[in-house]
Amino acid sequence: MRRVLLFAAVAACALAVGCEHPQPVVYAAPPPPPPPPAVFSEVARQAYHAGVEAARRDLAAGLRPNAGRHPYFRNPPVAPELMGDYQHGFREGYRTMYRAATAPPPPPPGE
Repeated sequence: MRRVLLFAAVAACALAVGCEHPQPVVYAAPPPPPPPPAVFSEVARQAYHAGVEAARRDLAAGLRPNAGRHPYFRNPPVAPELMGDYQHGFREGYRTMYRAATAPPPPPPGE
C-alpha cells in the first residue's frame, strides 16, 4: 500500500512539473567587422585591426567603450611621426566594432 501511495505521489509531482526537454541553443559568432577603408595607410590598417581586437576584448569583459584605455592607443608601436595616423585607425576600428556589436538586430523577414 505504501508503494502505491509513494508511486502516486511521485507520478503526481512529475505530471505537475511536466517533462520538458531542453531546447537547443544556437550560438553564432558575431559578423566580422567591415574592412578598413581603402584610403587608410598601412599603419592605419594595422591600427584598425588592433582597435577591433581591443573592442572585442572590452565587449567580452563588459567594459564601457573607451579606446584611450588601451596601451596601443596611448603609446602606438610606430615612429612618432606616424602616431596620429595610427591613433586614427585604432579609433575607427574600435568604434566600428562597438557599433557592429551594439546595433539592434535586423527585423525578422516578412515584417
